[in-house]
Amino acid sequence: MRRALVLTSESARHPFRASLPPHVFARMGEVEPQVPWYLRLGLTRADIESAAATYCTGFVAVFTFFA
Repeated sequence: MRRALVLTSESARHPFRASLPPHVFARMGEVEPQVPWYLRLGLTRADIESAAATYCTGFVAVFTFFA
């Protein structure tokens, strides 16, 4: 039986994923397609606008209190 000198995958960013054997990642592209981050999070334009409005409102409220 041949064994690799390195038993971990350096491209895996988590210790558990690094400990998995290489055959687990052979079909990763089929099982786990790469999608942009904003589609993975499910954010819409309205979500981002409401978060920005909340941030700006809080910023104005804090600086009004200190002024």
